[in-house]
Amino acid sequence: MASKTPARSSLEINTQHAVGVIWMNRPAVRNAIDDVVIADLTRAFKDMDADDSIRAVVIAGHGPVFCAGADLNWVKRTAGNPKQAHVRDATALGEMLLALDHMQKPTVARVHGAAVGAGVALAAACDIVVAGTAASFSVREVRIGLVPFGVAPFVVRTIGSHQARRYALTGETIAAAEAYRLGLVHELVQDALLDGAVNEILGHLLQGGPEAIKGTKAFLRELEGKALSPTLLAKAAKDFATMQASPEAKEGLQSFMERRKPKWHPEA
Repeated sequence: MASKTPARSSLEINTQHAVGVIWMNRPAVRNAIDDVVIADLTRAFKDMDADDSIRAVVIAGHGPVFCAGADLNWVKRTAGNPKQAHVRDATALGEMLLALDHMQKPTVARVHGAAVGAGVALAAACDIVVAGTAASFSVREVRIGLVPFGVAPFVVRTIGSHQARRYALTGETIAAAEAYRLGLVHELVQDALLDGAVNEILGHLLQGGPEAIKGTKAFLRELEGKALSPTLLAKAAKDFATMQASPEAKEGLQSFMERRKPKWHPEA
C-alpha cells in the first residue's frame, strides 16, 4: 500500500483506495504496548477520523503476532512510579481504546498470532474482527496479580458477562475457533487468506454512504444497553426522516432508480 504518513516510532501508516491501515510496528517485542504506542495510536485514530479522504480503517500488526499486550520493559521501568503516574498511564490507555471505539469511520481488526490483554481490547473495540485460524486471544492479568480494568469493559460488551467471567478469571488462552464461536471474531480464515478476507469486507464497507455509515455507527452505539420503548422508536423515526432528506440519501435513491452506482461507490 502507498504510504501517506511517515512511520511514527511505533507505527507504520499506509493509505490507499480510501482505506487507512495502521500497522503496529514493534515486531521485536511482539507489538507490545507502552506509553509511546498508546500516544501514537491515539493520534493515529483521531487523525484518520478527521481525514475525509479515508472511509475505513484497518488496525494490524507487523511481525509474528497482532499484539502481545503490555510491554514488560515498560512495566518494569515504571514499577516504582508514584500512584498518580500509574493513574495517568491507565487513563491514557482507556482514552486510546475509546478513541478507536468512537471512531466515526468503520474499523477492522486484522488479527494474526496472539492478541493478549490490551491486544484483545483493541480487537474488541473495532467494528469488525477478521482473524487467522492460528490466532489466539487471552486476558491474563490475573496471572500476574492484576485486574483487567482497561480490557474487561470491551470484552464484556463483546462476548457477554458470563463468558467474560471464565476467561478473565482463568486467564486461559482462547483459540481462534472458540473466539469465533463466542462472537469476538466475525470472520475466521486461514492465515494466508487474511488480507483477502479483510479486502473483501472493505469492499462492502466502501459501498455504503459515508454519512450513512457514520450515522449507523452512532445509532448502534446509542442503542447499547437500551430497552425498546416508544420514545426510542419515535426518536429513530424522526432521525430517519431527517437523514432521508440529506443529499447523500437523495443521491442513493436517485442512483438506485437510475440503476447506476452512487457517487461515493468505488466503481462510480
